[in-house]
Parts: sequence; C-alpha cells; structure tokens
Amino acid sequence: MLLPFLIVGGIGLVLLVISLVLGDIFDHLEIGDGALSGTALAVGMVVFGASGALVASMGLELVWVYVLSVVLAAVAYVLCVLAIRNLTRSSDGVPASAVGLSGVAKSDVTTAGGEVSLDGPGEVERRLAYSDEPIAEGARIRVVEHAGSRVKVVAG
Repeated sequence: MLLPFLIVGGIGLVLLVISLVLGDIFDHLEIGDGALSGTALAVGMVVFGASGALVASMGLELVWVYVLSVVLAAVAYVLCVLAIRNLTRSSDGVPASAVGLSGVAKSDVTTAGGEVSLDGPGEVERRLAYSDEPIAEGARIRVVEHAGSRVKVVAG
C-alpha cells in the first residue's frame, strides 16, 4: 500500500536534487510564464509521497489516502510556483554600477589586481580591483571604471 507513495516521493526527491543542482528542467520550454516548474513539480511529488505514507499509516481507507495526498501535493505545487514566480520577478539581475563609490584598499592594488571594500549600498563583500598606479593596503580609493566583476580604482 505504501509502495506507490514511496516511488513517487523518491522520484520527486531525485527531480528536486536535479532541479537544485542543474536549474529548473522546464525553463527552456517556456510553458505558461513559469506555470510548469520542475522544482515545484518535484516538491509536489515529494509532498504526495510523504503525506501518502503518513496518512496511510493512520489507517484511513485507501481512497481517502489518495485524495488527501493529491490535495496536499496540489497545494504544495501551487505555493511553490507562486513563491518561485515571486522570487524571479523580484530579482533584477542587473548589477549596479560602482563608478564613483569610494572605499578602502584591503590589499595592495596594482595593475595585476588587488581587493577593495567599497562604501556603498549593497556593498557587503570585497571586490577585485586594479589600478594604473600602485595603491597601498589601507589607502582610501575611488572607483573610476566598472568592468564585469572588477573595478578600476585610483587613490583618494
């Protein structure tokens, strides 16, 4: 009686791991603006398997075990799709320009590279930096150019 729930839950767990490691498997299909999500489907399958096993152990009739499992899986799927859609829309994906920000050199900065810490909103990590002139660790710096993940800095 538990075997179908364990199989579906196990497949869901494998799909969930694949979706988390490789990304959502249905992203490339572009179905319904994210209505079909591999991650959400995997979550629904895991909830179906887990809730089916739990409800079956309570001694209910088999038809009610399936009904409750399907309902809980559908609710989990819908909540997961809504959460994923909300998170996707809230992420802007466009890095803000660091040009004009000031900060401190956290290592010696040369033409080959170095690290700086910037004083700006959202600047919580160190950035890779380079400079035309050597800048000593601890010196104040200012960003004059932003290229990818690196910034070009000058003293001051």
